[in-house]
Amino acid sequence: MSMRRIAVLSSGGDAPGINPCIRSVVRTALFHNVEVFGVEEGYEGLIHGDMRPLRARDVSGIMQQGGTFLRTARCLEFKEERIQRKGLRELNEHDIDGLVVIGGDGSMRGAHAIANLGYPVVGAPSSIDNDITGTDMSMGVDTALNTIMDSLDKLRDTASSHQRVFLVETMGRNCGYLALISGVIGGAELILIPERDMEMATIVKEIQDAYARGKTHAIIVAAEGASLKVNEVAAYLKEHKVGFEPRVTILGHVIRGGSPTAFDRMLGTRMGVRAVEGLLDGKTDVMVGLQGRKIAYVPLDEVLAHPRQPNLDYYDMAEMLAR
Repeated sequence: MSMRRIAVLSSGGDAPGINPCIRSVVRTALFHNVEVFGVEEGYEGLIHGDMRPLRARDVSGIMQQGGTFLRTARCLEFKEERIQRKGLRELNEHDIDGLVVIGGDGSMRGAHAIANLGYPVVGAPSSIDNDITGTDMSMGVDTALNTIMDSLDKLRDTASSHQRVFLVETMGRNCGYLALISGVIGGAELILIPERDMEMATIVKEIQDAYARGKTHAIIVAAEGASLKVNEVAAYLKEHKVGFEPRVTILGHVIRGGSPTAFDRMLGTRMGVRAVEGLLDGKTDVMVGLQGRKIAYVPLDEVLAHPRQPNLDYYDMAEMLAR
């Protein structure tokens, strides 16, 4: 079937890089004389038919913006086949021949479900947690890491001035990638992630040893999903008088925002181009993923088989370098 009109939506959590991807989808499709509709607010907008035509000028000036031009929403009811068929009906009523879905694990599951109903779908991964199998990096990861790194650099200035231990919480409920990598590049003394357990006594000893070695401050980076929570650790350190005064900083949603880095702009752009080319070539039920230097097509059943895990060799490296 030839593609005359496609749609694009972004679903789930926002991430810097989505806007460059949307822009790329729109302009690549128009280059091939294919109309584009933008679906507002992800799958929620899809099932209500909230979509509009997008032309080249509609996506001017969005490359440098964080978030998503089309807005996003979580739609738990889209797990039901009845609701999926409602979304498919809206696509057909708007005479749309194919769909590009930008998002994380849940979004790719929705894309897989639509593809299983016989509709052409290509996914593009955006997740600051970098937890999507089939791609070395997802849109938003590089920008999020740079945001955390900048925060750690600033906190280190004040930590050393006051001889403090800062406990910095990053996002990462189920995956510790952000905390792990930012801990390495930020020179943290300790990293707490869901993939590795740590005892309170170990944390106390490490911080006491850092103080005894003459360090003027200490940084502990923790993923929000780590078994030990930053406020509990701070209270425990205060009680055991480790030499440094503990302070907690929860970065929260600031990590999701900001202008995308050059890497994320290019990644989103390349993924958008390949997503449209995939639809035009008849591909469906696949996700575009960065593999080495290439953008490859990965079957969605492989993507969804298991979440991508961070490389724990970096954890061991961080322990060695923290001395």
